[in-house]
Amino acid sequence: MSVTASNIKTVLFDLDGTLVDTAPDLANALNTVLAEEGREPAPYERIRAEASYGGKALVAMGFGIKETDADFERLRRRFLQRYADNICVESKLFEGMEAVLSHIEHNHRNWGVVTNKPSYLTDPLMQALGLTQRAACIVSGDTTGKSKPDPAPMHYACELSGARVAECVYIGDAQRDIEAGSRAGMRTLAASFGYLKNDDDPLSWNADFVVAHPREIIEWLQQHG
Repeated sequence: MSVTASNIKTVLFDLDGTLVDTAPDLANALNTVLAEEGREPAPYERIRAEASYGGKALVAMGFGIKETDADFERLRRRFLQRYADNICVESKLFEGMEAVLSHIEHNHRNWGVVTNKPSYLTDPLMQALGLTQRAACIVSGDTTGKSKPDPAPMHYACELSGARVAECVYIGDAQRDIEAGSRAGMRTLAASFGYLKNDDDPLSWNADFVVAHPREIIEWLQQHG
């Protein structure tokens, strides 16, 4: 039997750039370290475009260095510490996302998070936003020992949320998100409102649908459910 949205019991979200707009706090942390090193701040739009790719990508972009450079690890650790110390100052749900979560909860579905962000950052962020108790599962980059695009975190999220893979849809703003969901056997939605680079083309990721605004997630669920 083919999978349709009427089969969907669980909606899974990527965290940074899909569920939560974390770029302002990531930008503040990176620019704090740049200032400490006597560097000019990085433009916000450049930081936003890299935000889905984690601390390594942000440090590499901000300082114009590679992971093999002598100072890289020192700068990465300092960036992560500055970010951890200010994990949820400006971060918030994307506009319209609270309505999406409420719609899911009120229509006898549940939702969760699958992110490559490490748990020591994911957990306090979710707690600060008041989302921990609402989520059926929170799977971080270090939860299973594997990270996206590997499907293992997706399978574990299904187990925690009590749904088969065919009953899940995964929503993310990076190609690896769509790959992970597809490899796991889920439906996938590409979030084009997220942290895309100039050369990203969500239409080429082979997602089941591309959503330009969170409200379209509700429309997709309504149309198919």
